[in-house]
Amino acid sequence: MTPLITLKGVNKHYGDYHALRDIDLEIGEGEFFSLLGPSGCGKTTLLRTIAGFESVSNGLVTIGGKDMAGVPANLRPTNMVFQSYAIFPHLSVAENVAFGLRKRSDLDTKAKQTLVEDALDMVGLDGYGKRAAHALSGGQRQRVALARALILKPKVLLLDEPLSALDKKMREQMQVELMRLQRHVGITFILVTHDQEEALVMSDRIAVMFEGRIGQLADAETLYRRPRNQQVADFIGKMNFLDVEVRSSNEPVDLEISGLGRVTISPDQVPEPVTIGKAIVGIRPETLSLLFDGETTDLRLIDGVVDEVVYYGDMTYYDVRVQGVEKPLNIAMKNVIGRPVLDVGAATRVVWDERSLVLLN
Repeated sequence: MTPLITLKGVNKHYGDYHALRDIDLEIGEGEFFSLLGPSGCGKTTLLRTIAGFESVSNGLVTIGGKDMAGVPANLRPTNMVFQSYAIFPHLSVAENVAFGLRKRSDLDTKAKQTLVEDALDMVGLDGYGKRAAHALSGGQRQRVALARALILKPKVLLLDEPLSALDKKMREQMQVELMRLQRHVGITFILVTHDQEEALVMSDRIAVMFEGRIGQLADAETLYRRPRNQQVADFIGKMNFLDVEVRSSNEPVDLEISGLGRVTISPDQVPEPVTIGKAIVGIRPETLSLLFDGETTDLRLIDGVVDEVVYYGDMTYYDVRVQGVEKPLNIAMKNVIGRPVLDVGAATRVVWDERSLVLLN
């Protein structure tokens, strides 16, 4: 990966409030990169720092090897799509898209028109140029905002929660469209989102942020399967946490898990070094299952009682109480023909595999 954007020791203060804390980060050319975290974690501040809308209190920001200190937003090789889209309702679609070209004296009217048509075609709005912007749907307005940003051919497209105003079905459709668009134009996309699923689906790499710091930086699969600590594990999807006693940190790692018993795991299930003593293990709900009548398994089993049932059509989520485990285990089961949905209070057996465990400090 060739770095396009580099941040070294970046801090941002608003009076006594420390919004960004010692951010070190490299983002590559042509990468789809996401900043993910809860509200107030600093992800939008970091995006605005790259864009030039915010100055850093200290630290270095470079784009394409050039120091951005003192370089205003309009002179940086970036463009931003805002959460509100910032579409001008009194202008047509074509006039909105062409707005950034208004000071380009090197382009005549025909050349600008060609660029507008190409940009609209790129985002799937071919033939929409004459339409009134105020008459567009949310998804169409988002596409207009994308076309307006891309027509200037930036090196970096910054996306500040651009899908948050869309309904679930349209949001999922636009996720695929953004991925396709990014591959087509080949430029760096940086997405800010608080939606874990959105970041996992779309990103080459994700920086998970908490309180102005990067908690973990990795690809989607690593973040989901091997979170480095309980905070990241709890934020990315759902995770069951169980108390554990680490008896040996040598290979293989020897554990005594509350309610599940004695197991050994491999070092790749330990993202960060641990010491002998108390720790936490995490296990994802979809890696657990229930054993129904007539089924057999070679995996480990433990008795339990169904405490809660949530039916989602394709999936059923069970909370199952297990002796020795403080909280019910959350278990995600794919619904299949012929398999019943258990009732609250039903006795059951939980199937689990020590290979699905991740050991956390």
